[in-house]
Amino acid sequence: MEGTETSRKGKGPLRLLLVDDELGYLAVLEKRMGKRGMKVTAVPSGSEAIGVLRRSDFDVAVVDLKMEDMDGIEVLKVFKKMVPEMPVIILTGHGSEKAAREGIAMGAYDYLTKPCGLEELIAKIREAASAGRDTADKV
Repeated sequence: MEGTETSRKGKGPLRLLLVDDELGYLAVLEKRMGKRGMKVTAVPSGSEAIGVLRRSDFDVAVVDLKMEDMDGIEVLKVFKKMVPEMPVIILTGHGSEKAAREGIAMGAYDYLTKPCGLEELIAKIREAASAGRDTADKV
């Protein structure tokens, strides 16, 4: 098992916000990321994610594109107004890559197509956290 991920400020575990309305997928990701030393907050809707972000700081957010209450692009827009330097990774199903690319144009760090491999997602989260650290240092 690899070492504990560190937060954007370099102290404590990397703080990850997971947003996905597929509860089984959300639970699996939360457990697996937690086992890798990340402090994970998992929420099943965009509106809940916005509420959580108002109360807590995160190093990276991973947001599903297609959700019932708000889609990932709407969540991204709100997140970018609230915490512009926080990297947001969009998860999208096959056939939605165009929408995910639009998310990149609106400030998403990157996107991955579901189902994506766990190691690929972890690598993208680490990369995004590192980029977020660099951005936070310049602010």
